Amino acid sequence: MNRTSNRTKERAAARLAAVQALYQHEMEGTAVPVLLHEFHNHRIGATIEDVEYAEADTDFFDDIVKGVTDRAGEIDLLIEGKLAAGWSLARLDKPMKAILRAGTYELLARRDVPVGAVISEYVDVAHAFYERRESGFVNGVLDGIAKTVRA
Repeated sequence: MNRTSNRTKERAAARLAAVQALYQHEMEGTAVPVLLHEFHNHRIGATIEDVEYAEADTDFFDDIVKGVTDRAGEIDLLIEGKLAAGWSLARLDKPMKAILRAGTYELLARRDVPVGAVISEYVDVAHAFYERRESGFVNGVLDGIAKTVRA
């Protein structure tokens, strides 16, 4: 396997792990340093209850988790601005919020990652949690945010 495809797989694993960590942060209020330590030492690359967690780009994972938590207000405003009339972030379930927050952070802060890659990757993450309709929702919201922040 070549170096680029390894990096792509490790970044995809980092995105999924970041969404899981952000979900845990919202559900339990786990402090970010504790989350990072837990994921680095007990989840990323580990086998838990017969589920194998892929190796991930831990620097990329850390950047997403820290970036989302550091810029939460800005990120949430961008997401709210792209929701349909009558919808608010509070109406979304926690996994969806984590997916949209991580994707929005990447669109804002990771200009080294092309818009298409960000959207495609988070649509893939959405497939891990949801059916087709919700992944289309992720696509639409992130596309709208991309048009605002990367115009």
